[in-house]
Amino acid sequence: MIRTFAAALTVAVLALPALAQNEEVIGDWRTQPDDNGNYGIVRIAPCGQAYCGVLVASYDSAGNAIDSPNTGRNIVWDMRPYGDGHYDDGQIYAPDRDATYNSEMDLAGDQLTVKGCFLGICRGQTWTRN
Repeated sequence: MIRTFAAALTVAVLALPALAQNEEVIGDWRTQPDDNGNYGIVRIAPCGQAYCGVLVASYDSAGNAIDSPNTGRNIVWDMRPYGDGHYDDGQIYAPDRDATYNSEMDLAGDQLTVKGCFLGICRGQTWTRN
């Protein structure tokens, strides 16, 4: 009984860093400005076994809130954690192109690199924690 408890406790302690790392992606992320200087805030949260991000606010280059038809829309979805801050097998919506791409994300501290690819052509941004 004691050995079983000790083994279970060891497994739980070893799993904590991986769980915490996945949870670090949860939160609000500021996108890079577009060609007009506008940027958005994407809120990432768990969605089933993956992570999804919804555009919750948009701002002009001066930092003033602006209306966007994409507010409330999923920007990233189905991002599955693979460890070491890497998320893959998801999709990303690019409002400036009105297109959806296969996507992956990499988390490093307060920076989240998102990349979308279609037919071998990739685009990416680095978002910062808001």
